[in-house]
Amino acid sequence: MAASRRGKPELQVRLPTSPTLLPDLPPIYALFLIDFDVKAGYTVSWKASKPGVELEGVVEYKSLPSGLHTVPEDLIYFVHDGYAGLSAFINTPVEDSEARNARMLAVGVLVPLSYGRLGRAWRHAESLKSMASAFAANAKETGLLEEYWKKHQFREEGIEELDVDSPSTNLQTPSKRSQGHARNRSASDGASLLPPGHRLSPFHPAWSLTKLLDTFGPLIFPIHRAALLRKRILISSHAPVQEACNFVYDISILSNIPQPTFDLLSPNSPSHRLRPLFSIGVHDIPFLVEDSKPPPNSGDQTGEARNEIGTGWIACTTDSILAKKDTLWDLLITMPPAYSSQAKRHAWPKIQSSTGVPIKATQRDLRRYRSLKTGLARLQASPGNSPVTPTTITPKDTNDPFLDEAEEREVVEPLSWTALAYNGFMWWASAGEQARSEQAEESARDAELLADLSSSSVRMEVPRSADLTTSMASLTPRHASTSAAGTAPLGPDEARVELAIIAYFHRLTTQTLTTLAEVVESSGDVDDDDDDDDDDNEEATEPEDPDTALLATEAGAELSGGGRGIRISSEEVSRMGLDVWSETDAEFVKALAKTYFERSAYVEGKGVEVCGVRVC
Repeated sequence: MAASRRGKPELQVRLPTSPTLLPDLPPIYALFLIDFDVKAGYTVSWKASKPGVELEGVVEYKSLPSGLHTVPEDLIYFVHDGYAGLSAFINTPVEDSEARNARMLAVGVLVPLSYGRLGRAWRHAESLKSMASAFAANAKETGLLEEYWKKHQFREEGIEELDVDSPSTNLQTPSKRSQGHARNRSASDGASLLPPGHRLSPFHPAWSLTKLLDTFGPLIFPIHRAALLRKRILISSHAPVQEACNFVYDISILSNIPQPTFDLLSPNSPSHRLRPLFSIGVHDIPFLVEDSKPPPNSGDQTGEARNEIGTGWIACTTDSILAKKDTLWDLLITMPPAYSSQAKRHAWPKIQSSTGVPIKATQRDLRRYRSLKTGLARLQASPGNSPVTPTTITPKDTNDPFLDEAEEREVVEPLSWTALAYNGFMWWASAGEQARSEQAEESARDAELLADLSSSSVRMEVPRSADLTTSMASLTPRHASTSAAGTAPLGPDEARVELAIIAYFHRLTTQTLTTLAEVVESSGDVDDDDDDDDDDNEEATEPEDPDTALLATEAGAELSGGGRGIRISSEEVSRMGLDVWSETDAEFVKALAKTYFERSAYVEGKGVEVCGVRVC
């Protein structure tokens, strides 16, 4: 890792230079109509597809997850064999005893994943919903489908596909990626910025980002950390599934690692993004079982070729059986039932590990959430080019509009006795001066994450993800010029709050990983200057100094084969934006060092010292 690449990379949206790669509607490889029959179940009653695209026995189950009979309509996202699927479901009352007084059907498409996580399938949503409504009234009229297929089917001429990250979301046979750390930069690494005048599509999943924050509150931060570690995350919910599918997309986007930061990591790091599988069910269990196994000959592969397959993903399901199979996932998020939205108190999702341990936000997460919500509220209320200057709200602020004390106890770890003792001692010993100084530093770091996120100055790095370059890029308020001068204010459909949320989490990721990268670099790279070593010298595999040996003892790390441990101070943990008092955050830092730098880590705890003697 070269020191010249250190520092805070600029966040900006980048697009392919050729507009011919970005059609308004992505070409479809399949179009289908699914009807519910009381005797045969769900059947594909009409279909059209390109050669080699499998539909029968697949799209019926993926398009219609369990529980849809309880809702009037829904949009379902899924992935299948290198394609993104979208189906529009409708459940309409009819006077037909054979249909049990209800007609249930879905109209769906498959689009190539070479256009991103969902292939921009949402751009077909409005048309699919219209056709579904039409077929609910007259299921025998197939002219609409035939016309839509003729107009939007994939054609070889005039369309050049983007070979970006479709293998990473393949739910069938994962294909090998290219070798090495180069990571096949796509057209999204182009230099041009989106011209003015673009808008976010009406059905774009990113519109749900503010709902995501409201739904999870400070719990979004432990979810973000699990996503960064590329855990297998399953959201268990009830029908309708559109919102859960949107949350899958959002969490995958928020946990992207910006390209400049990604370049600082080990060549064997996991992918820059978490694989979104969207809606899955019992029919996907064989894939999940197979995917949990290490890929064959993984030792001969490097980079994404080795690490996208058999590692993390995020998906949602309405099949409760999947939530019970704890060997298939690492983190389970159980959403509250829909009727809980009518309750007087906010019903929070429940998060647990595969071992059954409940997962809560830290005290630092709570303060950061309040700061983020305050900053976003100011951004939303600010006219035109007003800058955003968020502040940190203290836990006891009586004007805090986001969580009350009962909600805190439900979703946030209690303050540790050590933290209570430290805070009390610091206030007593220094009349609060040091405590206030630490709070000011924390507030400054939080403010940096939302600094300059006004309507005219936001730019965001999009790491090689075609769906962001073609659709999330439409969030950017900047002109093609690199200067923000003279930029017009955003309109109500330009989603500046949604853009700010994405930029915030990308900056948080950059803050965490670049701080850790600096620690790793200061301790020396594992492979530096190894070429002149004698391969037969057994002492070369031992720690080089007493501090490293002590680190190995304290951390319990196995430092063999040339690997070396690192020591991470509480100050560095704080600079990462984490909770210096939380054991779960300490474990996260250790896992992060192992995952992205192949280093064992010892994390120093914070404590109180009196005359050089640690008392707690």
